[in-house]
Amino acid sequence: MTSSNLQLRVAIVGAGPAGVYAGNILANSVKELGGEVAIDLFESLPAPYGLIRYGVAPDHPRIKGIVNSLHEMLGEGTIRFIGNVEVGRDIELAELHERYDAVIIATGAIRDAALDIPGIGLPGSYGAADFVAWYDGHPDVPREWPLDQREVAVIGNGNVALDVARVLAKHAVDLRPTEIADNILAGLEASAVTDVHVFGRRGPADIKFTPIELRELGEVPNVDIVVHDEDFVDADPAKAANNQLKVMLRVLGSWRDRESTGASRRLHLHFYHAPIEVLGEGRVEGLRFERTEPVGDGSVRGTGEIREIAVQQVYRAVGYYGTPVVGAPFDEGRGVVPNIEGRVQDAEGSAVPGLFATGWIKRGPVGLIGHTKSDAMETIAHLVADATSGALPAPTVDGDVLDLLAERDVAFTTWDGWLALDAHERALGADHEHTRERVKVVPRDEQVEVSRAGSLTLS
Repeated sequence: MTSSNLQLRVAIVGAGPAGVYAGNILANSVKELGGEVAIDLFESLPAPYGLIRYGVAPDHPRIKGIVNSLHEMLGEGTIRFIGNVEVGRDIELAELHERYDAVIIATGAIRDAALDIPGIGLPGSYGAADFVAWYDGHPDVPREWPLDQREVAVIGNGNVALDVARVLAKHAVDLRPTEIADNILAGLEASAVTDVHVFGRRGPADIKFTPIELRELGEVPNVDIVVHDEDFVDADPAKAANNQLKVMLRVLGSWRDRESTGASRRLHLHFYHAPIEVLGEGRVEGLRFERTEPVGDGSVRGTGEIREIAVQQVYRAVGYYGTPVVGAPFDEGRGVVPNIEGRVQDAEGSAVPGLFATGWIKRGPVGLIGHTKSDAMETIAHLVADATSGALPAPTVDGDVLDLLAERDVAFTTWDGWLALDAHERALGADHEHTRERVKVVPRDEQVEVSRAGSLTLS
């Protein structure tokens, strides 16, 4: 097949940034070659945007600005959004292969990575991803969260750990202007939390935060930041590996000189603490750590000094774990779809014809949006190369996949439906006593109802 008569049908599974970027890059790549491509973007949730909608804290409007560019890409009409459809439940991966030249897996990572220490399964011990999903109004998590304890711990030194700690420590009144759902706001208003402890295994010079996250932490109203001089033995800004780290070390250093304001809540940052056990009889009562020290090459070693701290809840923010697709190869150890530069590999290490991966499910849950774009470019380059060389298996079934979903009574949602839901949430925000950009609709059935009714109206 030559590039000038390239005709493709491609399915993408996952409508977060990875899936949307892949679709946009694919559409532009095929257009530049003079060919044509029809792209269907499948999403298990009724609404698009993945972790941008359900994994970014509601008080991060600047990060959520990414939605604007994703909206523009989907709004161009070259990618067809099909929401509330789970591959492996509503339609099988094999059925997608029958209808499309290629399938791209872009499901990302929404589950918590494991922390294998004694007591981690005690009541009162939670995964950070579950808490994030709750405060972001994910439709498939409980509507209430038990914020009934005073002292809580967050294990991790990345941006997710800071997000979780900030939301736990922040007063609900300061979240009212955001898009936070009403049930979440009510839960945070009733919170008993007074002290949030964040623990990192390494020191300040090896934190995985970004400067913007760290600065925001220090600007939370009526919350005192507490740091400890003993943790700054290897935290000289002048020796920082880059300017970003230099800025963060200066920010942390400035907090050492802060005096207590007598705030009603405190956020404690602890470094050089490796968790070894969650303590408690019947539920979380504390954490046991081994104090660590820097080795000099960026790693740390245990000192043998054991410390304990009383907390009644623990949140592990030690990373995410990939979301597999039923019928696709999956590496349980790494939590990714096995692949070489985006070409999915089977158990024998051979490329699966017509199956590709991009984003976190391809490379693991690390990196920012820029990495997601470069991931998609690499994957799409291989897909287009396989298409032009005739290596993609041709579809064997004609007809619109929407007809198949309708026959199965799958209540799928569309782009017009998302526009209706988006407008509905914005209207709820405008009508609220505390005017907001939007108020999220949380229940899945309500999202689907608004989307499908609005889709009919718009069409």
